[in-house]
Amino acid sequence: MSGAPVWQGGGMAVSWDESYFGQLRALAGDGRTLISVGARCVLRAGDGRVLLVRRSDNGTWALPAGMMELGESLRDCAVREVREETGLLVLELTPFAIYTRAPAAGPDMYGHTYQHVTLTARIDAYAGELLRATEETTDAGWFPPGALPEPLREGVRRTLTDLAAFETAGTFTLE
Repeated sequence: MSGAPVWQGGGMAVSWDESYFGQLRALAGDGRTLISVGARCVLRAGDGRVLLVRRSDNGTWALPAGMMELGESLRDCAVREVREETGLLVLELTPFAIYTRAPAAGPDMYGHTYQHVTLTARIDAYAGELLRATEETTDAGWFPPGALPEPLREGVRRTLTDLAAFETAGTFTLE
């Protein structure tokens, strides 16, 4: 991950090594599990299609998401991640789930193990033009929930199911 750009603060790009988690990882070493906090966002078009991005690091289709930087709020993290990965500006959001991914799920593609705590939000209003590719993505597009592209990042279908439960029954997912 070294050298991959990470965005911080007012939209300034820094390398992984300069980011909070890059520095923390360097201190903790590769074998230690770190707790990370982040955000995942669901954006939909007026016809119900869902926005997915194709990640540049592993080629999977995913919802815009990422880890919080030091000094950010969860809202700020969600807004930044959507901006970085899609070019869109979040105007309104509604949280509907908090997920905890246990370290037992195994290391990431870099061999690092995290216990992720992720706030998941529905983006209720956004502005701007969708960027098909960014420094973190190779493609982006709107897909019907029943026809999602492959390879699909783990958790996307579950997130959409939990959003439907939130919208129909008011069920907030906490796990």
